[in-house]
Amino acid sequence: MNYKNNNNNKFKIILSVGDESGVGPEIILKALCSPEIPEDIEFILVGSKKNLLSTYVHLRELGLENLANPNNFQIYDLEIFSNENGSKTSYGNSSFYYLTKAIEIVKQNPNSALVTGPICKKSWSLAGHYFSGQTEVLAKSCGVKNVGMLFTAKSPITGWRFNTLLATTHIALCEVPNRLNTKLIHAKLDLFKEFCTRYTKNPTLKVAGLNPHAGEEGILGNEEKHWLNDALISWRNKNKDIKLSGPLSPDSCWNSAAKAWRHKDTEKHDGILAMYHDQGLIPMKVIALNYSVNITIGLPFIRTSPDHGTGFDIAGKGIAQSQSMVEAIKAAIEMTNNSRLLNTH
Repeated sequence: MNYKNNNNNKFKIILSVGDESGVGPEIILKALCSPEIPEDIEFILVGSKKNLLSTYVHLRELGLENLANPNNFQIYDLEIFSNENGSKTSYGNSSFYYLTKAIEIVKQNPNSALVTGPICKKSWSLAGHYFSGQTEVLAKSCGVKNVGMLFTAKSPITGWRFNTLLATTHIALCEVPNRLNTKLIHAKLDLFKEFCTRYTKNPTLKVAGLNPHAGEEGILGNEEKHWLNDALISWRNKNKDIKLSGPLSPDSCWNSAAKAWRHKDTEKHDGILAMYHDQGLIPMKVIALNYSVNITIGLPFIRTSPDHGTGFDIAGKGIAQSQSMVEAIKAAIEMTNNSRLLNTH
């Protein structure tokens, strides 16, 4: 089936199902029947129709009723056959090609966004696809060098949007200090500014330090003293419309986010730049719980994903929460509906 420009005026979400041995198919079928998802959205699912149907039947047999029937949706039925069908390798191979096909489809449809299900990096590696995550595949497929892994969540209590951008992503912790430099920090802050100014005229951004207490003036680490302070000063001087603070002590940097998530009458900010993956993700997930969404910024189209993994330990049990997938779909719609973020690729 050719999905290019099919009913071109209607907004489409291209949804790759991810690793089918995990919770991806389950959370997709749960999310697509959520009352929080507008009915006028056209979905194109990229994956195995056979797997989606068998997942639907299995979950119904477990007693789950609030499920979307795959027969009611367009499915780009991509069966990837392997000599190792049913293995981590075969599932990794399939999920990789689901993603690349979904990227191809979203590129062909200007009024569309991409939502991706969770994948297993180890399974990709076993299948010969040596990428550290979907973000890196997206960047290469689009020929974009400066992309950002941004985690966002909209508080159901206050309506405030909580944003955390990562300076470094899927690398070992021991490699982080060597990857960080002034050029990288400036590039990420440029992306962050572009994202936030589409919602707020003069955003307030914070930057977490790398070391405990932001180095304590060199007592607990030298990065802040030797180059990070100067990097932030030079960027701030070139972007006087942005209120930028930092480097801040990482153990208290997210306190204001916790307050803003729960209380309307408190100081708000527009985003925090974290130095490495877990520094940003731990407070994000603790504060926002299942409302957190992964967004790749800097691409020529909108891409979102639930902020969790494959959940192999609970796959097939019918107990996977789908709120993060619901939020990923809602975020894709919200960013598209915002005229300043309208997809024009």
